[in-house]
Amino acid sequence: MNAPRTRVQRRPVHGVLLLDKPLGFSSNQALQKAKWLLRAEKAGHTGTLDPLATGVLPLCFGAATKFSQLHLDADKIYEAVARLGVRTATGDAEGEVIARRPVQVTDDDLARVEAQFTGPIRQVPPMHSALKKDGKALYEYAREGIEVERAARDVVIHALKLTRIAAQSAEDAIKIEASVSKGTYIRTLGEDIGEALGCGAHLISLRRTATGGFVQGQCITLEALEAMDEDERLAQLLPAECLVEGHTVVTLGSEDAGRFLSGLRRRGAWPDAAYVAVFGEAPEAFLGTAHIAAHELIPGRLLNPIEIQQILLNAQQTQATP
Repeated sequence: MNAPRTRVQRRPVHGVLLLDKPLGFSSNQALQKAKWLLRAEKAGHTGTLDPLATGVLPLCFGAATKFSQLHLDADKIYEAVARLGVRTATGDAEGEVIARRPVQVTDDDLARVEAQFTGPIRQVPPMHSALKKDGKALYEYAREGIEVERAARDVVIHALKLTRIAAQSAEDAIKIEASVSKGTYIRTLGEDIGEALGCGAHLISLRRTATGGFVQGQCITLEALEAMDEDERLAQLLPAECLVEGHTVVTLGSEDAGRFLSGLRRRGAWPDAAYVAVFGEAPEAFLGTAHIAAHELIPGRLLNPIEIQQILLNAQQTQATP
């Protein structure tokens, strides 16, 4: 007879964990594992990485989940390897081969295609994606053998570098380094680059190296997190305000801070600003986001007083830990 499973005692955890997502995990599987290790009550991620992709995946806990949307919209940087001459049904190595063509690609061809795909472009989202149509993910239609019409979307490739490399089994392959806007599908970019080279292509590896201001060197693996004790795991969390880097900063006195947290506008000699991070000064604490119009500070997403108390208490406990 199996022993009963020990129930995990959840607790309020607030902050951002920069995870290096492992190969083979969905973003949600990685999130649930980290949530379990931290015993966190509430968690979410800031944008999906395919199971076949690795790399930077910011995970938000507690109060930080209120600001996760800000990083869904962030620019991202990827490194991928595309095998030339072979197209698959999914655009990656998991799909069945649907076409083979000879490869005759020169350095001049790569330079031409780099220029062709740098700047604003249009992409048709792949069927094997989490994008929804009529409440159902496209990959669900694809699994049923149904292809649905998808509208092309405008995205921006800020920078693109293509390099010939020697892949396994001496197959022709290229390395793709791309800095892109939100909504860009790298599998689709790889397929489109293959078509522009006249031979077709599919991705055999994909890694996100940066999202917003977060880079891979800041990330921790699930394996390393699992090897830590609870205090060490909590120490890996960045404060929720790391998600509002670059916002205009406004600091309020205790009376104005209390009223702001209750949803009231504040007046001051502030210039208009679309993105504002608001802090209290007594005690020093992140309160939430706002925008400023006509010298009014207008609340956006706010922490509640209990969350602020918990964050301050956790900070005190962390500082007291030797």
